[in-house]
Amino acid sequence: MTRTVQALAYSRPSALASSQAGPLLGLETAGGSTPRGLEAHPRFFEGFLASPHIAARGLLAVADVAAARYYQRTLLSSLDPVVTGNGDRLRFESFSGCCGVYARLDVLSEGLEGARTDHGTTNVDVNDPLREALSRIGGDEPLHLRVGPQEMAVTTTAGPVVEKKVPLPDRWLRGFAEAQVVSASFDLRAELSAAEAVRFLRSLPRSSGNASRGAQWVVPAGRTLRPTTRPVSGAVCLPGPQRLATLQRVLRYASALRVYGPVTDGAATASAWEVVMPGMRLTLTLSPDASRGFSGEGGVLEALATDDAAADAELISVLLAWEPRIEPDVLAEQSGLPAERVRAALVRLGTAGRVGYDLADAAYFHRELPYDADRAERHNPRLVAARRLAREGAVELDGEVATVRSGDRRYQVRERAGALSCTCQWWADYRGRRGPCKHALAVRMVRRGATVAGGVR
Repeated sequence: MTRTVQALAYSRPSALASSQAGPLLGLETAGGSTPRGLEAHPRFFEGFLASPHIAARGLLAVADVAAARYYQRTLLSSLDPVVTGNGDRLRFESFSGCCGVYARLDVLSEGLEGARTDHGTTNVDVNDPLREALSRIGGDEPLHLRVGPQEMAVTTTAGPVVEKKVPLPDRWLRGFAEAQVVSASFDLRAELSAAEAVRFLRSLPRSSGNASRGAQWVVPAGRTLRPTTRPVSGAVCLPGPQRLATLQRVLRYASALRVYGPVTDGAATASAWEVVMPGMRLTLTLSPDASRGFSGEGGVLEALATDDAAADAELISVLLAWEPRIEPDVLAEQSGLPAERVRAALVRLGTAGRVGYDLADAAYFHRELPYDADRAERHNPRLVAARRLAREGAVELDGEVATVRSGDRRYQVRERAGALSCTCQWWADYRGRRGPCKHALAVRMVRRGATVAGGVR
């Protein structure tokens, strides 16, 4: 697994401290993007949390996922959560070390009391002492929240900054991109009341034993969900149910549980599980298998392979304004592009971490992950291999059929109704469920006249 190390520099550790206004939760920020450009320690919010004890447990749940590995548990994992200010809400995001679980806590306007949130994206420090302090918050005592440094602290602080060296595998970056793309294909499949949500989630296995391995299925039945042994009509995939254990932190505050997923074709799929609470939502998105991370799903490859989407994404990115809801029809009117090209551009921007997808709103939102956005493309093995095949002239077109030379073998790629199939083993194994193989992707590049010299324009 390709790794680099990212240095996250904080002015001080995040902490829960006393102040004249009562307890103060100070979340320190590292370098991030804002409408004013890059800032060393951006400040997004200062005010009060409407339900501090609920928000504390939601933050802990996001931090739990950031520190977890649900597969190959012996390996350590740690990545500080990302926070985005969207004007009317704060979003806290994290990804598990195994790349199979994406978590997001949305603290909405009704969950915040104070000034309007600023705009931008950065990492926030969540350290062990802070986790312990958050776990002790109880009752409805007012809690002052500050996301970003105090004005005076930045100019008068003495001594070196607090710096964390964070290993950042390329799979994690691709996982962020894939999780957003796959979520955009989900629909609401079920909604459970608070009581039914508690009953259902507490019935799930919490260990990683044989009973909780592999894909399982649930189907709406009246006001609840019941397990089923096969993916019948209307069923939702529940892959690795033990990965939902993090939701136990907030169950007592839930008003509903919403379940999202795609229409199933019988194969294991990703799904999303959203706990609705007063003024906030906590969502976990699960990869199709506990041993299978999002990074290999391939849902972004088509968008990365086309020049049109690259140029359109460049144009659309100029029009983004840190909006909590991105309206494709409005962007189409502003850009002069057809709505379908705007949507393709948003998929490509998602691969660069520049937009996320909110299932409750059924809309993209603007954020800028504080990572090298080109890495997700440069280190995608299938994309790199496809570019090489196209560049080396390995693709021969003949109507609907193309021949691709790869090593000592030749593969037939056929296109019907816009869908590609291939005679390679990858296609035989996955039938397109994990995106196109490198041969089909190379054919797509050549057919569309894509730039194959590599890199992002």
